[in-house]
Amino acid sequence: MRNQAGADAKVRALSDPSSASYGKWLSLKQFNAAYGPSKSDIAAVTSWAKSQGLHVSSVAPSGMLVNVSGSTSTVDKVFATKMESFSFQGVTVRSNTTALTFPSSTSATVLSAVAGVVGLDTGATVKKPADTLPGPPAGGRYGVQPCSSYYGQKLATNKPSAYGKKWPYAVCGYTPKQLQSAYGVTQQLRNGYTGKGQTVVITDAFAAPTIVRDLRKYNATYGLPQFKKGQFTQQTPGPDGYDLVNECGGNGWYGEETLDVEAVHSMAPGAKIVYAGAPDCSSGLDNTWAAAIDNHTGDVITNSWGDGVDDVADLGQSYIDFYQQYSTEAALRGITVNFSTGDDGDETSGGTNLADKTVSFPADLPYVTGVGGTSVDINRRGRWAGEWGWQNAYAQLSANGKSWVSPPGAYSSGGGGGTSQLFAQPWYQKGVVPTSVADYYGNTPMRSIPDISAVGDPNTGMVVGETQDFPDGTYWDTYRIGGTSLSSPLMAGIVAVASSRAHHALGFVNPLYYSLSGSKAFHDLKAPNRPLSQVRTDYTNGVDRSDGLHFELQRIDVQSSTLHDTRGWDNETGVGSPAAAFFRLAARR
Repeated sequence: MRNQAGADAKVRALSDPSSASYGKWLSLKQFNAAYGPSKSDIAAVTSWAKSQGLHVSSVAPSGMLVNVSGSTSTVDKVFATKMESFSFQGVTVRSNTTALTFPSSTSATVLSAVAGVVGLDTGATVKKPADTLPGPPAGGRYGVQPCSSYYGQKLATNKPSAYGKKWPYAVCGYTPKQLQSAYGVTQQLRNGYTGKGQTVVITDAFAAPTIVRDLRKYNATYGLPQFKKGQFTQQTPGPDGYDLVNECGGNGWYGEETLDVEAVHSMAPGAKIVYAGAPDCSSGLDNTWAAAIDNHTGDVITNSWGDGVDDVADLGQSYIDFYQQYSTEAALRGITVNFSTGDDGDETSGGTNLADKTVSFPADLPYVTGVGGTSVDINRRGRWAGEWGWQNAYAQLSANGKSWVSPPGAYSSGGGGGTSQLFAQPWYQKGVVPTSVADYYGNTPMRSIPDISAVGDPNTGMVVGETQDFPDGTYWDTYRIGGTSLSSPLMAGIVAVASSRAHHALGFVNPLYYSLSGSKAFHDLKAPNRPLSQVRTDYTNGVDRSDGLHFELQRIDVQSSTLHDTRGWDNETGVGSPAAAFFRLAARR
């Protein structure tokens, strides 16, 4: 990419709501002319690669990525390294054993044009869910009875008290209509703002073979419009195009796709959805994400995955540069890019290992939106009645069932947040993010996340439906789920609805969010002023009552980590969660 400084200035001019150039996004042709590699540089790089015995399979439309391949021996020779296989986190991965160097005969033109080499180290960049291909994912049921149809409906009167009172059973799983109401979407749909005219892209690895019929069943069950012809598209490399199946967790990605599509459609039933299924969860997913930007496949791209670290040593500078360049292109071309901030809070295990504190890349890129998670109270009328940052701890039921063991118990999970060690504070965060957060690692203000949040707590999560493999057969069933894997696609759908009301794509939306910080556009979320809990019910064996039930006391928004939700922007929820006024205020900009 050429002229990063000029591109940064252009992003600000196009995305600042107070700028005269606001919303005048660039076409691919305009981007290439101003910031893409020159045609001569592309020609020089491709010619060099061929001269080294590498096969050039494709050049990205922006010219920023040249895909090449070659035998292990050729790669070893060209880059003066040695490719080896290693066992990493229980799987076999491939990596170069030494830093890559170019032959001394390489021209200065090629050396200056190539920003880096990515895709050789599959261990550092594997994004992984749960299960393995082939076949449907292993069945699991969450949100089982006793549970509540809305927050606080059923009091667990036969369970011990904690903090001086009885607590309700967790919700069974919020329905699409409950979440539409909570985030102000219901009125937008009534007024005809359904996301029509917008396209949301979902990137994940692999593809669920039952997704079409699963969506049809889900829409019928929960009163959502069925997809019209051409409204949902699943792009896949085909069954022979998959790679790293065991390393990537295979069909664990089926549930991710199902969740993402159902969440987007629940918020924006009129939007088109393109599922871009990558051939693997490493470089294949990176390239699929980049292609969605280069091809402007959609106006919003939601990504419910990440690397879980924020460190050059782990990620590699070339990998970081790859994402930074493509996210810059997205911002210039008016594409909203959401990334989940992760489900492990600040990675310190609830404050017990402060040395492990980190945020998750790519969510901390300056030109993407890091979406955090919350716990939400939706009342019997279907209205938003309260919301807090998602940070969970669980206390176990004592052996005699008469007490909870040492509440709040052990930290479990929570929305990711904190301060980046990679990127300086972007202009739109200045004056909004507290100095105590931005300067956490020293005197230089750094990028902080999340930017915005939506429900992510699995105990106040959304009900989804998919085909699963149970002990008694393979069939469609529903379960409650959360994580920032839910938060990101929900926000993608909300942005699509807001864009349809504004009659234009909101594009790089962070400056808009921060310009509205502290306004009625968002619920400004704060930690509970006294302990807040609910009782979670699970099947002991995960699938049925045959082995009994298991109960835990969830402490909502436990304040044991370095993440805290306070008045204004905070490192647990960002500017807060979207309120009904967001759609009106966003349309004015």
